[in-house]
Amino acid sequence: MKHSLRHPAALAALVLASLTAQAQTEPIKFGKPDPKDFTAAPFVGDSAAAAVVLCDYGTTRFQLDGNSFQLVTDRVTRIKILKKAGYDVATVEVPLYHRNTNEEKLTSLRGMTYNLVNGVVVKTKLDGSKTFTEEQTANTRLRKFTLPDVREGAVIEYAYTVTSDFLFNLQDWTFQREIPVRWSEYRASIPEYFDYKMLMQGYHGLAARTRADGTAQYRLHQDSRLMAGTVGAGGGHVDAVNENITARVTNYTWAMKDVPAFRQEPYMTTAEDYLDRIEFELAGEQLPGASYHNIAGTWEKVNSDLLNDDNFGMQLDRASFLKAPLQGLAALHPDVSARATAVRQLVMAAVRYDGTNRYSTDASLRKAFDAHRGTSADVNLLLIAALREAGLAANPVLLSTRAHGRVNQNQPLLNQFNYVLALVPLADGKDLLVDATEPLLPCGVLPQRCLNQAGRLITKKPEDGRWVELAPAQRYVHYQQVALTMDAKGGLTGKVHEEHGGYAGADAREELSSLGEKKYLAQMTRPHSGWTVPKLTVGERENVNKPLALDYEFTQPADDNATADLLYLSPLREFGTEQNPFRHDDRLFPVDFGAPQDETTMVTLTLPAGYELAEIPKPAIVDLPEGGGRFLCTVTVAAPGVVQLTSRMSLRKPVYAAEEYTQLREFYRLMLEKQNERLIIKKKA
Repeated sequence: MKHSLRHPAALAALVLASLTAQAQTEPIKFGKPDPKDFTAAPFVGDSAAAAVVLCDYGTTRFQLDGNSFQLVTDRVTRIKILKKAGYDVATVEVPLYHRNTNEEKLTSLRGMTYNLVNGVVVKTKLDGSKTFTEEQTANTRLRKFTLPDVREGAVIEYAYTVTSDFLFNLQDWTFQREIPVRWSEYRASIPEYFDYKMLMQGYHGLAARTRADGTAQYRLHQDSRLMAGTVGAGGGHVDAVNENITARVTNYTWAMKDVPAFRQEPYMTTAEDYLDRIEFELAGEQLPGASYHNIAGTWEKVNSDLLNDDNFGMQLDRASFLKAPLQGLAALHPDVSARATAVRQLVMAAVRYDGTNRYSTDASLRKAFDAHRGTSADVNLLLIAALREAGLAANPVLLSTRAHGRVNQNQPLLNQFNYVLALVPLADGKDLLVDATEPLLPCGVLPQRCLNQAGRLITKKPEDGRWVELAPAQRYVHYQQVALTMDAKGGLTGKVHEEHGGYAGADAREELSSLGEKKYLAQMTRPHSGWTVPKLTVGERENVNKPLALDYEFTQPADDNATADLLYLSPLREFGTEQNPFRHDDRLFPVDFGAPQDETTMVTLTLPAGYELAEIPKPAIVDLPEGGGRFLCTVTVAAPGVVQLTSRMSLRKPVYAAEEYTQLREFYRLMLEKQNERLIIKKKA
């Protein structure tokens, strides 16, 4: 998107001459590493890190290309490699946006690797011709290069410039990485003509944040008097001798110091949701001689644009080829939910999801239908068209998958989304959300990847658009019923009935389909030392409306060192959670399970003849604050020689705030402690 300094009466080209604001000292200069970076002393505290970013420094300025503004971003990065595990950071990816025939350009690429060899710093230069390009998305290419001769202890640095005509795409800056960052600094010089929203996210404070007013000079090339009069009226200053325009510029600086490495945690969405970063959105512009133009847009405009998009809204009225297969469904299924289920089944049978996520189609729905394969957009836009053809008032819902990142509802930007599904209104005022990419889930249950806060409903009347909660319609449910018999030496035989329901059922069915029964059984029994399982029986494999049922028997031989008078057993440990997923003392961002969790294990243990429990363990109840969850464990003597053990864990919320992490971690610790408790089984006196 080019933004031109054109005046209707006089086509005047301006060239950016200079910035008169006082220059700040740069934190790094390419080609001048600090001698201290080659000694071990400064890195003693980084013993756990594979590499350390010594400095990451970027600047963005505006320049004129002919009569159009451009963004110019320069970056210099220096990194210390501490271990072989850090070699990966020597491969650098630079995203470059493109649209139609216009694209961002990477120039002035330089790179150097410094190794200390026998007390002498040896330099190895990057061959700039050895880069390659990879398509990342429909509008983004990655330019990749790898620094040469990387060893443990090496210092690498690289620098490049990105020039862009896309002023809405002012470079975001990420201060945090998966390795520690000593210093990260970003500067932007923005002329008065452009208004950007600046959005900070993350959990660490800035070491520096400055804003200083400066000026920039633009030299007139044509019809200086007309342009001078125009710009002067807009607030610029005209130098009559040099025929220059002086415009106000705001110089921003943001910096972070000693940023810890980003730590991947269980139960989280994409790291992009939590990294320390600053993002920019072009809200408006006021070019010389023109009034302020609001560019930020609205959700209503997004709605209208999508309805008129040939790859989105226009496709929904081109589904006449579905008329024959759908004929009669309305009469056969007068109930809305039942009819939506039947239409979904027809679409899933016709087109298979290929694993690619899009919110709009690249071709026509007929093409995807004929190919029997397509992206999430191909499948679900076809679903919406089919639902409408079947007489249902279906509309699209845009969303961002968990791996793509959360949506900022205050930013009406399409690039926040990468997925679409259908919404069918029900008679009771509720919404039925329908997706046709996952045959392993029932109608109305969203795939786990879609459980990401909220989606945007696109309606025929843009003013009716709204946000739709992407709430899980089911839970993760795992149920085990176990009958154990122990012999006098501690050997076990057992019969297990296991059920995976809700999202756990979909996961288990997918794994079973991928591995096959034999490998699935081997993987399932791998944690159980010494088990022999001759056979697995699978029930309700095809009926996704019911839990997947697994039945098997096993034997576990006795420990040769076991004494006959005293036996020990931890039955719940064999069938419970293996370890606490929350290993760290703290966590800065939420725990996002996606859906509530329920795990129940019931064990009936028959003791050897003549044996009894030395002591009956006390029951345990652990509650999370404000009804967030509960763990219950009991051990009872059901009959002479028969012990009943019950373990129930319920996490009632799909998402727990960072402030709840400590209690959640302790909840798991106490649960595992109780499940690992040993029964002491002794011979009767």
